[in-house]
Amino acid sequence: MNTRTITADAPIGIFDSGVGGLSILRHVRAQLPHEHLIYAADSGFAPYGGKPEAVVAERSLSVARFLADRGAKAIVVACNTATGAAVKLLREELPALPIVGVEPGLKPAAAASRNGTVGVLATELTLASAKFLHLRDQVVETTGTRFLLQPCRGLADQIELGDLGVAAILAMLRGYVTPLLDAGADTLVLGCTHYPLVQASIERVIAAHGALDVALVDTGEAVARQVARLLEAADLLRASDAQAPARVEGWTSATATALTSAFNSLIGIDPPVAETAFAAPNTVEHI
Repeated sequence: MNTRTITADAPIGIFDSGVGGLSILRHVRAQLPHEHLIYAADSGFAPYGGKPEAVVAERSLSVARFLADRGAKAIVVACNTATGAAVKLLREELPALPIVGVEPGLKPAAAASRNGTVGVLATELTLASAKFLHLRDQVVETTGTRFLLQPCRGLADQIELGDLGVAAILAMLRGYVTPLLDAGADTLVLGCTHYPLVQASIERVIAAHGALDVALVDTGEAVARQVARLLEAADLLRASDAQAPARVEGWTSATATALTSAFNSLIGIDPPVAETAFAAPNTVEHI
């Protein structure tokens, strides 16, 4: 077991089954522009959404340990499926590090809805996870909101291909979003970090349906605020006047070319990217 001192100059680690977590990285960069970031895309093992929960948990732990071994001072599980399957395990196995997960924004959606009907777009595994169902039941009990759960089979995979304007994505979105609008949903939860990347297409489907004032709920900004709060509480925020500029690096279990293209086309940056199998047996202790 490696033991090291965690310093404020250490990077924040962010991981997802693929490129969807770039929607979270975008918010973290905006909230914390002085922080170093490491992004891990497990695209070679994607999708997480169609795999057994135990398999996703084991794989998530491997990626999180990789980030810890790369020096991460905190880890963001930028994947709803991985959060539901593994965030508890990661906190147990990496107790020295703040671990921030993501979850579908059911609470803000319930607050935003005018008619009490909310559609939830997510992977099958997210919608079936005990963590999600517990959250849904809590919100239903306190607000009476009616949640319509829509598994979006294949959507994250299509987004992974990188061309967000293809007809296949729009056709999928019509098939997934239209029934929710027909059922009266006035608020839609983007329950996978891939989905904010196609928000413009979702809005096109809503407009074509003739629905008015449909709210879209993306929790990326709230996740970034939570990261900032935890780092501030641990006195691990990097100084805003640090001499070295903030850097971003990417790692992928697929091809570096694909992740480089995603960084550029999806969030407009061009960091160094390398390939890895995400096999990292060591952990870290906070001194």
